[in-house]
Amino acid sequence: MKCKICGQPSTLYDKAIILGKYDVRYMQCQTCGFVQAEDPHWLTEAYSDAITASDLGLVARNLGNSKICRALIPIFFDRRGKFVDYGGGYGLFVRMMRDTGFDFYLLDPLCENLFAKRFEADPNGYDRYELVTAFEVFEHLEDPLSTIEQMLRFSSNILFSTLLLPPAKPKLTEWQYFGLEHGQHISVYTEQTLAMIAKKFKLQVHSCRRSLHLFSQEPLKYKWLFDWVVDYRVGSLLSIIRKQPSLTPTDYFFITGTQLQP
Repeated sequence: MKCKICGQPSTLYDKAIILGKYDVRYMQCQTCGFVQAEDPHWLTEAYSDAITASDLGLVARNLGNSKICRALIPIFFDRRGKFVDYGGGYGLFVRMMRDTGFDFYLLDPLCENLFAKRFEADPNGYDRYELVTAFEVFEHLEDPLSTIEQMLRFSSNILFSTLLLPPAKPKLTEWQYFGLEHGQHISVYTEQTLAMIAKKFKLQVHSCRRSLHLFSQEPLKYKWLFDWVVDYRVGSLLSIIRKQPSLTPTDYFFITGTQLQP
């Protein structure tokens, strides 16, 4: 099997049971370390519910990511720009960001938009955005390069989260992030994988704590500041200090045609 990232040979990483019934193999590239499920034929069943019942951290993750982005965006990007959350699920993160003054839009064809209705991005990518966010998306991608290429139609900056493969290379049953019970995590990356992707698209890449990553067209200035800001505690403090007017009143007028009463 050839690696979907660099095209080099992949060999057996491990075998396991997916969704309690499918005996599957995961393969690892011998060049860039990318781990991919072999023939993930179970995905239609796995996505019968877009958000898995075992994703108990969804709300906490959106709270944390919103605090980090509210601190990070004003330092490294134009806070007055437009932003798109790719694979944003129910739209909770987009609603949080709009409530705190950032012009975010949602793009997720697989999940019902519950919290950010009327604030969906054009899926054709006709609009350009300051930044794409993609939290807990990359591990779901069956064809990562084509999806990243689509993201780049929106912006040349992609801030995303995904856990990198631990150096110890745990077995499929030893690391919960493989998500054997829901079968949605079919791609796992290494630092070498991300470097290979960046090279293919002529981008820069910076990773923080093996979980949060940035693809950007320009080299990241003050990498130490990026690592400092995305610390949850620092992000929480800065998000309080650097407040800006909420978009909630204007959003309400856009949807209803009437002013939101104080």
